Amino acid sequence: MSTQHAEPKTQLDPPRFVDGRAMNIAGLYARFTGATVNQIPAMWERFVAQLAGFDGRVGGVAYGVCTLCDGVAGFGYLSGVEVRERANLPADWRLEHVPAQRYAAFAHHGHVSTLHQTLDAIDRDWRPTSGQTFNREDTESPAFFERYGEEFDPRTGTGGIEVWVPIKG
Repeated sequence: MSTQHAEPKTQLDPPRFVDGRAMNIAGLYARFTGATVNQIPAMWERFVAQLAGFDGRVGGVAYGVCTLCDGVAGFGYLSGVEVRERANLPADWRLEHVPAQRYAAFAHHGHVSTLHQTLDAIDRDWRPTSGQTFNREDTESPAFFERYGEEFDPRTGTGGIEVWVPIKG
């Protein structure tokens, strides 16, 4: 008899459908694999420390922008915030343009460390039965992004977390 327990299946709330506006998101960028994904929280800590002296931010929302999700070589990840058009960025920051497009926005309930469960449920449960097509033809655009609203509490790692997945139409 096995002593391992399967992770409980995440139940998704129905998504909101959002016509997102174009945004410029800037912050720290790195590539990750399954073996290195545990380094993302440390990248966020470095980014938040740099953010304190930055004056080009727009609004109070933060973003985790995922790019180039190829499943084999890993993915690119940017921890960032929306910035003004001509903001003077720190040298080690990367600018990512998020085009205006349609999104399915999923609420994530629970701690930020369990976000992978929501992502898995979107791919495993929602996508195959939704009738929606993911808009991943444009390899210059993010594959999806995490949206940390103003109600997100970094001390507890909870509140106001959503995953926005680009869809066609």
